[in-house]
Amino acid sequence: MSETRDYRDTVFLPATSFPMRGDLPKKEPGMLERWRKAGIWQQLRARSQGRDKFILHDGPPYANGHLHIGHALNKILKDVVNRTRQMAGYDGLYVPGWDCHGLPIEWKIEEEYRKSGRDKDAVPVLQFRAECRAYAAHWMAVQSEEFQRLGVFGAWEDRYATMDFPSEAAIAGEIGKFLLNGALYRGLRPVMWSPVEKTALAEAEIEYHDHTSTTVTVRFPVVRSPVSDIVGAAIVIWTTTPWTMPGNRAIACGPEFDYALVRIDSVAEGSRARPGERILVAIALLPQLCEAAGIATHHVLRLFKGADLYGTVCAHPLRGRGYDHDVPVFTAAYVTTDAGTGFVHIAPGHGEEDFDLGRKHGLEIPETVGDDGSFNAWVPLFAGLHVYKAADAICAALQEAGGLLARGKLVHSYPHSWRSKAPLIFRATPQWFIRMDGPEQIRARALQAIAETDFVPDQGRNRIGSMIAARPDWCISRQRAWGVPIPVFVERASGQPLRDPEVVARVVAAFREEGADAWYASPPGRFLGPDRDPAAYEQVMDIVDVWFESGSSHAFVLDARGLPWPADLYLEGSDQHRGWFHSSLLESVGTRGRAPFEAVLTHGFVLDEQGRKMSKSLGNVTAPQEVWDQYGADILRLWVMVSDTRDDLRIGPEILKQQAELYRRLRNTLRWILGSLDGWTPGEHVPEAEMPELERWVLHRLWEMDAQIRSAVDTYDWTGVYPALHAFCATDLSAFYFDIRKDAIYCDRPDSLRRRAARTVLDHLHRCLTTWLAPVLVFTAEEAWAARFGGECSIHLQDFPDIPQRWRDDALAERWKRIRELRRGVTLQLEAARQAGWLKSSLQAAVLLPLSADDASLLTPEEWAEVAIVSKADVTEDPDRQPADDAQASPERSPIAISAAPGDKCARCWKVLPEVGQQPGHPTLCRRCADAVDSGLVCRAAAE
Repeated sequence: MSETRDYRDTVFLPATSFPMRGDLPKKEPGMLERWRKAGIWQQLRARSQGRDKFILHDGPPYANGHLHIGHALNKILKDVVNRTRQMAGYDGLYVPGWDCHGLPIEWKIEEEYRKSGRDKDAVPVLQFRAECRAYAAHWMAVQSEEFQRLGVFGAWEDRYATMDFPSEAAIAGEIGKFLLNGALYRGLRPVMWSPVEKTALAEAEIEYHDHTSTTVTVRFPVVRSPVSDIVGAAIVIWTTTPWTMPGNRAIACGPEFDYALVRIDSVAEGSRARPGERILVAIALLPQLCEAAGIATHHVLRLFKGADLYGTVCAHPLRGRGYDHDVPVFTAAYVTTDAGTGFVHIAPGHGEEDFDLGRKHGLEIPETVGDDGSFNAWVPLFAGLHVYKAADAICAALQEAGGLLARGKLVHSYPHSWRSKAPLIFRATPQWFIRMDGPEQIRARALQAIAETDFVPDQGRNRIGSMIAARPDWCISRQRAWGVPIPVFVERASGQPLRDPEVVARVVAAFREEGADAWYASPPGRFLGPDRDPAAYEQVMDIVDVWFESGSSHAFVLDARGLPWPADLYLEGSDQHRGWFHSSLLESVGTRGRAPFEAVLTHGFVLDEQGRKMSKSLGNVTAPQEVWDQYGADILRLWVMVSDTRDDLRIGPEILKQQAELYRRLRNTLRWILGSLDGWTPGEHVPEAEMPELERWVLHRLWEMDAQIRSAVDTYDWTGVYPALHAFCATDLSAFYFDIRKDAIYCDRPDSLRRRAARTVLDHLHRCLTTWLAPVLVFTAEEAWAARFGGECSIHLQDFPDIPQRWRDDALAERWKRIRELRRGVTLQLEAARQAGWLKSSLQAAVLLPLSADDASLLTPEEWAEVAIVSKADVTEDPDRQPADDAQASPERSPIAISAAPGDKCARCWKVLPEVGQQPGHPTLCRRCADAVDSGLVCRAAAE
């Protein structure tokens, strides 16, 4: 008996150099180095000459410490947006940058001073600034390498920094524009002040935490009033900031509220209230006051409207102890009856509304608190006492004077510095402001600019709009040393700032050559010019708010490089509605009359797997450096783009494992395509008109994916795009199309139309998938491209393929949607047969399909066998059957019948067919396989 021939060498099994394992942590650094040496970024710019530019202006991260996972999210999302725009046909020039000035870096340098016992105030300012500059430069270099390790493409050699000399000059020039147009002024206003850092803070530098405050209810004796009945009574106020009592200058009430003149009849034990005394309180809050003050019984003697009390004058509760000024009563619309007594004590130096009310009525704005949070030397009773520790002393003084009615505690949300974590105070200090509502109409123009800007998601419009509508004048001065000074001179005789364009020009020129240090190193006459006496002017030494600096970045990044202005896109976290988006909008509107961006895209924050904020104390921090060391940067990039970045994102060990599994499926898709394209030549190409329906359906799906991707390119809304691409690879391709076409690709003659059409589609799939994945899986896509075309031409120099409109076929898509529904019914029956134990491979099966009249016409029996991956299929038409009957049928109820296929197993394709054994010279092959072997065209497979 002759020996059975082994036909395995005649089968076209996949062959590729693209390995199953990504081994990304080892491969990625090598690719980065090759890209640097090859100058891929420079090649891309050269190839993009003449294209429309796309400018995503980079919001500068702070040059302080290693990158955290929030940085990774932000830069990866920016990189994907830039790369997709580039591959869609634009010139995506991305200039990364850094914010280098400000308090956090000062704080770090001062920490080093404290450790070594040095006094910061004894260090010359230029030396201190040099140390800050060196610190920022170090961390810029570290972060630059880390961003590039994430695969972020950009002009890293032409990056910007706020501490670059041209940047500092541009910032000074932008300040000068506000000076010259009159919007910049110096005024005494209450600002959020940090006694620890000894400087004003911007809203974006503030966070809110629970804080326990001492509350006091205080009597203000009425000394005169248009309502004679209340003279000799006491108006009662309630406050959570007893330290502001030395700054009290007035009382406010609601004009429409009902107030009661109350006589106290009896009190509880320990109460500070006195039987027989008369007090005034809002009637709505009388029950709460009685409980808090221990008032047992009382009589309401008379009711008044708040408006009736206007013109009443009280004595300060510490009168006779250095507080002998009158305390007038005014009406104010912002007074509420939510808590307290319905009367608000007004300290104009310690609150925005208090300040406005005081200025309206010409009140004194006392400066009671110094830079460090201690009461100034001229404050009676409390000089030198820190406001954080003042509650007991003030309560004791009020008790001794007879003014304290009640004392308590309240836990409430309170502003804190996000750096020192210390509670803040409102403090009136001389500061430099940009006017929001003057002739420049900055607020109105900003609101109009918001209406004209595209926001993704759109709710960002309302968020920033409400902030702009309600914000006070912009305080831009800080009392620190590391930053760009506010280069202004104030005339001593008039107290007015010098608004001279020639002085501004000299400042800008000096800063451009020497940096902002020139302000400290040069005599004032250098800037004032020869015609002015320096002694007649005060040189301002405050620095500008770092948010003004970064908000000016459009001027020294876009304008200075000749790039299109405004930028196409600003992209940051949603907290930047009150940060960089906010300051950039105001700065640009104030100097140019419009927003510096056409669109604003925001993303959420990163939480752990349980939805908690990350913290070292909880041990739940995911560091990007650890992720790329364990999994590779592509896994981190994939996590960003399969997440819904509009909301907060979660990350942790289990989520990263899930991303690695998603990545494995995508990689295996690319690997199978590459392996099945082994030996591909353009001569195999089949026009789509000659392709089988199944191939034309795949082309339609490519058209749909391309439309989804191009829509995201235009709208910046990438939500769901890459999950859809993953589903396409896993469900449409691997689990369906590849599964069906493996037989043709492995076993058909290489000149067969079916095999050539399938490989033509695989050629399209490879080009589409590698380019669509390249913006996200930057390293893997490069590897998959090089595995086919060699490493000479990078995937990152390619554009997205142009998908012909003719590939769209909605009717065909509907037809194959129904075919797949029916196929799932067959698959369920085959799985049931496997579980029963009598079927191992679907090719051992024959299937009987009773179908409705419409469904029976979808495919021939031979095509059903091919699609169901069985060896035989029969179709019977059931005139009573409806298409819906098969859609959700369970295996038990399904009319689909599975049986053993008749015939023998082909040794080459493994189908079970009656014709096996009937082929001359090939007794173990089916007719198709015998023809393929006899053709001699499978010799290549044999050679391999």
